[in-house]
Amino acid sequence: MNPANLFKHDTDTTNLALGEILFNQGEAGDCMYVLLEGAMDIIVNEEVVEKSTSGSLLGEMALIDKSPRAATVVATEPCRLAKVDERRFNFIIQNNPFFAKHVMQVLVNRVRQMGQLRSTSAE
Repeated sequence: MNPANLFKHDTDTTNLALGEILFNQGEAGDCMYVLLEGAMDIIVNEEVVEKSTSGSLLGEMALIDKSPRAATVVATEPCRLAKVDERRFNFIIQNNPFFAKHVMQVLVNRVRQMGQLRSTSAE
């Protein structure tokens, strides 16, 4: 599943130029984003931990548990993103269970990736 397909007709998008920051680690967050076009780096403690492309979910953890942003996200080329607030998220997952499962898969993959990074840096 490529979530970008669910939002490809959005007209009210967030647009970023090369080098612009979507959000910073530690900031409060109440929405997530779906990267429709472009590429972004996900940075944790000044280290790039993931390179995101079209269809990537960004900021989903803050949407789900209202926690501060776990990473800084920076555009590595011009980007267009769909913003998903809690109301929209709830509507989508009620009407598209595959999207809910995809979000869970992304979360699991990121948790595993962070665990691997921590164990590698401890060696």
